[in-house]
Amino acid sequence: MLRWPAILMVAMLWYGAGQLLLAYAYAPQAGQTFPRLAVLTGLPLRWGGGDVAAMLASGPADAPAVTELAHRFDLRLIDSLMQVEDDEPLLVAHPRALPPAEMVRLDGLTVRPRTIVVLADALSSWEPPHPLGDPRNPPVTSLLTPLFDHWGIALAAPGRDASGWEGDVDVFPGLAGQKLRLHSAGRFTRLPANCQSYGDRRIARCVIGRATVWLVGDADLLHESLWRSPVPRAPWLRRSDNLAWLGDILRGAGAPLFDPIWLRP
Repeated sequence: MLRWPAILMVAMLWYGAGQLLLAYAYAPQAGQTFPRLAVLTGLPLRWGGGDVAAMLASGPADAPAVTELAHRFDLRLIDSLMQVEDDEPLLVAHPRALPPAEMVRLDGLTVRPRTIVVLADALSSWEPPHPLGDPRNPPVTSLLTPLFDHWGIALAAPGRDASGWEGDVDVFPGLAGQKLRLHSAGRFTRLPANCQSYGDRRIARCVIGRATVWLVGDADLLHESLWRSPVPRAPWLRRSDNLAWLGDILRGAGAPLFDPIWLRP
């Protein structure tokens, strides 16, 4: 009579102990130092993208992507590429239209050894936080075409089928088995010889000047619906490695002792 309740109790204790061990493994370790990271973006990542009145009503709330990156970096959201410091890694996430001087600056940042990640969405799926036509909204499509042309790169819109634009797709960029989840990602139809592509050309790693430049044809990579765990405070149950991958390639600190093992299709 007591055997099955005892087995159930042991199983529950074993499961609880495993979850506590994972929570410890994924917690930031005390005494860590975090490298700096500059982020330039046109996405509504800071304070949820709302206006001042909304912020005062509900309080400031950064997007989950900002909070997650802040666990790995001394994060700086910048307004101009002129603010990027020497040797500082850089994340350019679907920015608004850059003036010519900023385009030149971004190209010039490749003359020093650094890592640059560029998220360029050919068809953004981010919900605009402001009325349509408001210039504060994220761009509908990438505005980095002049720079890409200079680098010998071309980005095409995502594919379509009978049901509409291509939806979620998993990409394995070949780094320690990590899985990225993208949504309606564009493809790089032209890449120079100094680039290596992944995921049917949705992601590319290029050596430009002395910099390592990662190009992703999707800004939705940062959206929490594609990576955040459905269970609060259980990051090991995340949907993908999107933010962990960004942290790794940008030389982030505080990597967990364990990582999920994904089954490839």
